[in-house]
Amino acid sequence: MDGDRTISLETIGLSRRGALKATATGAALGSTFALSVQPVQAQTMIVTPADGLTAGEVKVKTSDGKEMVAYRAMPASGTGFGTILVVQEIFGVHAHIADMCRRFAKAGYYAIAPELYFRQGDPKSQSDMQALLREIVSKVPDAQVMGDLDSTVAFAKGEGKADTAKLGITGFCWGGRITWLYDAHSPAVKAGVAWYGRVVGDATALTPKHPIDLVKDLHGPVLGLYGGADSGIPNESVDKMRAALKDGSAAAKKSEIVTYPDTPHAFNADYRPSYRKDQAEDGWKRALAWFKANGVT
Repeated sequence: MDGDRTISLETIGLSRRGALKATATGAALGSTFALSVQPVQAQTMIVTPADGLTAGEVKVKTSDGKEMVAYRAMPASGTGFGTILVVQEIFGVHAHIADMCRRFAKAGYYAIAPELYFRQGDPKSQSDMQALLREIVSKVPDAQVMGDLDSTVAFAKGEGKADTAKLGITGFCWGGRITWLYDAHSPAVKAGVAWYGRVVGDATALTPKHPIDLVKDLHGPVLGLYGGADSGIPNESVDKMRAALKDGSAAAKKSEIVTYPDTPHAFNADYRPSYRKDQAEDGWKRALAWFKANGVT
């Protein structure tokens, strides 16, 4: 990203040691990294300053009366900001996802990332990837996620700063799939940007449908950003989704999928070895342009 975003963690009140080594227990949301992705690649990690922003943890009341934490960032002055739901990777709302919220806020948006696994457990405290998938991620129902995102939009509207009539959604990995699903779920969505989210899968009680099953239900056009060398999301499945969109809703027909050749999964994750600077920067520019072109501004 641009040079002014690559700064020291001290600028946002975090020490590098604290952000890279602290566990999630007792730490503010978005201030640490998930244990299962450590050690973090500090040399490529981008940290966006919070100067000029209102940023930090908030609490969202869900439809069943529970309290869900979220990381929210927006310009410190003004109102009527376009609203971006930022959906976590499988690791939950850790420092990278919080930074994505600040990047959107720097671009003039109200961005909010709810901790969508909070009923199942704390993903950041799991040190083993397979245990994280087995004990937490696999137990999260799509219906729960859709409802909690609805509650997040209601919270944003209630704060009086966001214009939720200009609603966009973006997500990464696990959140990329959710981006497609929520776009089909909510008529309020103007546009989505899905970063390397799975598009096909087996139907289960908790995940009854996948993006390819919902192309006729999309409300806003979706920009899909995928890696051509993603070992977990075969090019064949992405090509099937690209073809299916042509027979979907009007929004589906306006959707677009970009596949970056020779690019791995999680190429935007600047704290991991999978990070690819050129593709990440291109994806970011495309995302901002996509939201602007589709009324999320």
